[in-house]
Amino acid sequence: MEDRENEVGNLVFAVNGERFELPSIDPSTTLLEFLRSNTRFKSVKLGCGEGGCGACIVLLSKYDPLHDRVEDYSVSSCLTLLCSVNGCSITTTEGLGNSKDGFHPIQQRFAGFHASQCGFCTPGMCVSLFSALVNAEKTDRPEPAPGFSKLTVSEAEKAVAGNLCRCTGYRPITDVCKSFAADVDIEDLGFNAFWKKEESKDIKISSLPFYYRKNEICTFPEFLKKEIKSGKLLDSKRYSWCCPGSIAELQSLLRYCEGENDIRIKLVVSNTGSGYYKETEKYDKYIDLRYIPEMSVIKRDPTGVQIGAGVAITKAIESLREGSFDMFDGGSSMIFKKIADHLEKIASGFIRNSASVGGNLVMAQKNQFPSDIVTVLLAVNATVDLIIAARCETITLEEFLERPPLDPKAVLVSVKIPSWKPSCDSASRMDHKLVFENYRAAPRPLGNALPYLNAAFLAEISPCQSSRGITVNNIQLAFGAYGCRHAIRVRNAEEFLTGRTLDHDVLYETIKLVQAAVVPQDGVSNPSYRSSLAVAYLFEFLHPLIQSSPEHSSISLNGFPDSLSSLVSKVYDKSFNFDALNHLSPLLASKQVIGSSNEYHPVGEPIIKSGAAIQASGEAVFVDDIPSPTNCLHGAFIYSTKPLARVNDIRFKSESPPDGVIAIISFKDIPKGGENAGAKLMNMNTEPLFADDLTRCAGDRIALVVADTQKHADVAANVAVVDYDTEQLEAPILTVEEAVERSSFFEVPPMFRPNPVGDLSKGMAEADHKIMSAKISLPSQYYFYMENQTALAVPDEDNCMVVYSSNQCPEATHSIIARCLGVPEHNVRVITRRVGGGFGGKAVKAMPVATACALAAYKLQRPVRMYLNRKADMIMAGGRHPMKITYSVGFKSDGKITALDLVILINAGMAEDFSPLMPFTIAAALKKYDWGALSFDMKVCKTNHTSKSAMRGPGEVQGSFIAEAVIEHVASSLSMEVDVVRKRNLHTYNSLSIFYVHAAGEPEEYTLPSIWDKLAKSSSFHQRTEMVREFNNSHKWQKRGISRVPIVIELYLRPTPGKVSILQDGSISVEIGGIEIGQGLWTKVKQMTAFALGMIQCADTEVLLDKVRVIQTDTLSLIQGGLTAGSTTSESSCEAVRICCNILVERLTPLKGRLEKEMGPVKWEKLILQAYLEAVNLSASSYYNPDFASMQYLNYGAAVSEVEVNLLTGETTPLRTDILYDCGQSLNTAVDLGQIEGAFVQGVGFFMLEEYLSNSDGLMVANGTWTYKIPTVDTIPRVFNVEIMSSGHHKLRVLSSKASGEPPLLLASSVHCATRAAIKEARKQLLSWSSTEVSDSTFQLDVPATMPVVKELCGLDIVERYLKHSRSNQQKYE
Repeated sequence: MEDRENEVGNLVFAVNGERFELPSIDPSTTLLEFLRSNTRFKSVKLGCGEGGCGACIVLLSKYDPLHDRVEDYSVSSCLTLLCSVNGCSITTTEGLGNSKDGFHPIQQRFAGFHASQCGFCTPGMCVSLFSALVNAEKTDRPEPAPGFSKLTVSEAEKAVAGNLCRCTGYRPITDVCKSFAADVDIEDLGFNAFWKKEESKDIKISSLPFYYRKNEICTFPEFLKKEIKSGKLLDSKRYSWCCPGSIAELQSLLRYCEGENDIRIKLVVSNTGSGYYKETEKYDKYIDLRYIPEMSVIKRDPTGVQIGAGVAITKAIESLREGSFDMFDGGSSMIFKKIADHLEKIASGFIRNSASVGGNLVMAQKNQFPSDIVTVLLAVNATVDLIIAARCETITLEEFLERPPLDPKAVLVSVKIPSWKPSCDSASRMDHKLVFENYRAAPRPLGNALPYLNAAFLAEISPCQSSRGITVNNIQLAFGAYGCRHAIRVRNAEEFLTGRTLDHDVLYETIKLVQAAVVPQDGVSNPSYRSSLAVAYLFEFLHPLIQSSPEHSSISLNGFPDSLSSLVSKVYDKSFNFDALNHLSPLLASKQVIGSSNEYHPVGEPIIKSGAAIQASGEAVFVDDIPSPTNCLHGAFIYSTKPLARVNDIRFKSESPPDGVIAIISFKDIPKGGENAGAKLMNMNTEPLFADDLTRCAGDRIALVVADTQKHADVAANVAVVDYDTEQLEAPILTVEEAVERSSFFEVPPMFRPNPVGDLSKGMAEADHKIMSAKISLPSQYYFYMENQTALAVPDEDNCMVVYSSNQCPEATHSIIARCLGVPEHNVRVITRRVGGGFGGKAVKAMPVATACALAAYKLQRPVRMYLNRKADMIMAGGRHPMKITYSVGFKSDGKITALDLVILINAGMAEDFSPLMPFTIAAALKKYDWGALSFDMKVCKTNHTSKSAMRGPGEVQGSFIAEAVIEHVASSLSMEVDVVRKRNLHTYNSLSIFYVHAAGEPEEYTLPSIWDKLAKSSSFHQRTEMVREFNNSHKWQKRGISRVPIVIELYLRPTPGKVSILQDGSISVEIGGIEIGQGLWTKVKQMTAFALGMIQCADTEVLLDKVRVIQTDTLSLIQGGLTAGSTTSESSCEAVRICCNILVERLTPLKGRLEKEMGPVKWEKLILQAYLEAVNLSASSYYNPDFASMQYLNYGAAVSEVEVNLLTGETTPLRTDILYDCGQSLNTAVDLGQIEGAFVQGVGFFMLEEYLSNSDGLMVANGTWTYKIPTVDTIPRVFNVEIMSSGHHKLRVLSSKASGEPPLLLASSVHCATRAAIKEARKQLLSWSSTEVSDSTFQLDVPATMPVVKELCGLDIVERYLKHSRSNQQKYE
């Protein structure tokens, strides 16, 4: 094929105003890869590689020289191919502002609203918001008030709807976004560092970092505009990237490629499909379809709207919503708008901005992708234009889907949505009306989640001439995404309905036809649930039109044709019909009640988290941001896919190694004198680094591929073939029951064996009622830290090794590396600056990553780094401990429990890890109620699963939930209000002292009773309980539930080192053993340092806080650093630092006294300078070792949560949560507030959303953002109120403080319990529709309570049972 020689050139683009020109590049290179490897802009992070998390978002700007206009939109740089940005400008958060030139208001507000914790996701959040601000400015809306933008509150909130955050709980992030909105009520914004609650509205507005709309950053530099006007395309020979400018040119190119033998081509528009269908194939040529006019434009004419296949989904949405539809009547406009509304729920905004309509349709046709676009367009008779070889043809979308998978060289050119208008019967003068609705059930309301099922229905209806009913003149019913090859039209149901007048009998018969057609394929998850959704949506569409239904009996057509439009608008008004909640509306205002104290100033002050601003600007350096040393190599694990097998051989699919592979490292490469050691916690057994001849679980590390780039290492690991052998091996142990049968257990050390409380036999004898051998099952949970496991190992002189690791316990990692390499520990240095989210997963699980890098670097004598991809991380991480519980409980008729006996089987996986501690932590949380007598038999089962590890609240989460499940069961058995049973079993101080012998503290420290009562008042719990009852009585298809749940948690302080050094200029360097993982550790330590050194009382001690810097952890500089876990590291580190400061104050006091006598008040810098001159030792180290009396204590809190359940879909919406939590005297109320909210939302994920799914071999299959759903901004409580209770002084605490990191997670069970209450009401209603007299008030609500789980308990056949009930009642009156 001939190239347009005069129009080709190099790849040219700009990043943050800097020009980049590349003479050649691998066309498979993504923008993310280039930015992170070839520029200094490291704010773009790799979180998932699927376009599902938002960590890699950039603003992409294109210039249109014809209209002199710049188009700006956010995209996922992990999916965007670098060649596709030719002539474009890229803006990252570094381009917005920085510490040197000044921060952007977005970055300032993220810091000031306390909206950044670990900070890994923050740059992507900033760019998402910036994109929304830039595009709002292009609208013709009225000028906003100074300092605000043209954004609306709703748009601001949705700007980050696709961005994931595992730390904050999202509430402060939405406040940042809303603070820019023109229509925001400033009083609705939450706790921040800019103003105090009591200040006036004007003061609050003036306190915000001012947003200068007119001085906003230029997103497209002038120099690039000049180059764009030359119109040069990429040289297809040098880049293997072709940009045909017409259909004819494309056809010529395809013929040329077809003539070449074995040439592999990829047609590309946005490459977003690679986020779902991971590609390991290497292409010879890429064909960019965006320059073909027919594929890039949207055309309108009276026959409909034609959308080019290369048009981005966002563009299609905008076009379908535009008001310029004068050529169409109201029916078509309504249809187009509703299609646009549905398309807005597809993926996330930053995916829709680049993903093409045609790409989505092709994925559905070729790969059975569960497309929403296909289903919606199928219902409106869309057609498509195709090019196959040299032939163009137009066929219906239905025909397109039915064809064999599209040939790689076939091209979809466009799709056409026809215009629609209702017919009119002039003879009868009856009005005909078009009705169109679309539906989707998905784990997340705003998108970024594949649907369980989607549907779209288009009907033409008219009043029946012979009755008060409505006649269906014609109808089109499309269903998709339910586990089928492609979306379908249910033709026989359409034919059945056509011409019929709607009534319950017709609807019931139609449902049966739909049920027979919508049948998921074998192997699809939740098949019955998906089928029930089809019925539910058909019912939701048609039932409002049945005039005999009681809820619409007041609406009558009265034979007048002009009333049909009124009826349709009423019955399809969402608030009138089935869906009482509009998920697209903004979150409601929430309250944060924060107490403060100046007693230990600046300790206790809500100062901004240390490093928050540089996290927002992308300047905070994480391990993978460290520039690669010269000759650096990259590693990727080859892991087992079998639970128990011999490894005979590892090879690659091709004869030669994949590109870039340098070596494969296995246990055979461990040096002489070294050990196959990968992880170890305290005195537990060592977990091997690599499987030797035997792999012990799916996900077990077999080897490490080392290559020249991370991409090559990942590809090589993915194509590696492991030769397994299972002959003469026992069957793997994959369940706890099998472990019991084969006595496969880990030993629990005596110190971690919990003691029973009371006399079980006596308690059971005293009981009026008993429940025997009830069962509960709890699943695992993945950490989903935003930063994946990562490490960098650099060989140093004299046989030494420096390892940079994202790690919660560098000390233990240091020891393991030395053991593996067979070198003294002083030859190893582990450095950790910050961790991009940990939650326990960067403790033991980070050790083998760092050790493998060190081993490879040691063997190859070159630096080796590794950044696990999300799939490998999820498969290997292990996560929270699953378990099975059997309990027997005795109780009185008044609800007082007298005895509880439990058998708990804990699935520990293949290695000990944290597991032997689990019985102790489970029991500690279980004791939160007065059970009378408590007995347990807990077994830590050794199975062939990945070893489970500590995850935020390990054991406590499960123990606390078990306690609530028992309480719920007792209340249900007695037909009592569960809140009454809870209160009846709360501890008195006396019973508390019996259950928590050493931790109960003084009577005044037991704050739970006052918390319980105060929360009831502040949350209006009793009034709202009555309101929920009234709501449930008046709503058939939604039910609400409300629940109040307490927590009691036992916490332990651990020995912790500290070091404080005062430098010559008066600045202060602090080292601690604890790691900053987003929990605000550095911030609290800085405050404590300023407070403790301030005791010297210089004339300017108020400046000390700004002089403190906490530096990275270095295991050779500060030893015995221990483990950052258990919520108390901040307290322990603060106390260690205080001891250091006390030593320094003691050394400086005599000098200060002498100087004051000589010269009066002494300033800090003068004092320190003189101390240097007089050789005063200005560095102090300490090792805080709490005594027995102060090392453990109890903490308390309670939460009230209210939810609404949609009985047709099983969707649960948290409406409101109120938390009251005891922080003692908080060390930093802003930090503790963030910990409370973030922990709670992570708990909502465990209890309601996150399905940890594995196959029959135990291999995790929910291994990415497509299948594992953590909470998002649209799944948190719509009202989220938090009060931090200041509970007085506790002499044995660190400045009377208490921990906040993990305990609030346990309170999320209140959402689960409220859901159970709503389901209970649904089941009562369902029972009233059946003929049986038997009550079924006792049921088990699984964890997580996902939509399928909830719907099944509410009744998969709820619609059919309702219709049978209605028909029966109707027959009674006939």
